[in-house]
Amino acid sequence: MIVTTTPYVEGYRVTGYYGIVFGEVITGINFLRDLGAGIRNLVGGRSHGYEDELQQARTEALAELEQRAAALGAHAVVGVDVDYEVLGQGNMLMVSVSGTAVTLEQA
Repeated sequence: MIVTTTPYVEGYRVTGYYGIVFGEVITGINFLRDLGAGIRNLVGGRSHGYEDELQQARTEALAELEQRAAALGAHAVVGVDVDYEVLGQGNMLMVSVSGTAVTLEQA
């Protein structure tokens, strides 16, 4: 499955459109990571706990997007957009990805 932010895939032409597909993940940030991030906020530096959580959520959302596109018979998802939101009291993270599911043919 080709997943790209571009509207087309070089060397291929789009032969079918299957509509917009989504992948969403909402994850809770656990207390220890929150505590670690608070300390990092005071002393400076990167919050690896939050970064790891964000990376995992993004990976899961993209995998869900690919699964939904494949279920439609698509070969690729083009025009992918990734959005991030903080929910609740700041202890929930939502990652949402969307794009257009398409079939491709080599040009």
